[in-house]
Amino acid sequence: MGALDDLTDKAKDFIEENKDKISEVLNSEQAEDISDKVLDGVSEAAKKVVPEEHHDKIDDVRGNVDGAIGTEK
Repeated sequence: MGALDDLTDKAKDFIEENKDKISEVLNSEQAEDISDKVLDGVSEAAKKVVPEEHHDKIDDVRGNVDGAIGTEK
């Protein structure tokens, strides 16, 4: 487990050292475009396998996730 712990520590350090840049990227127009495409695809796929009465819940989850990524809040 030593190697996994070392990798985890390096990842934590990287995130801490670059949190401003990471936040900037996650709140960019490019992230918004990409996240919209991914979220649209996932929500449409989910709607194909769940009963129609749950589609509103899927839309709610999609909206919440979309609000956390990109430029639209």
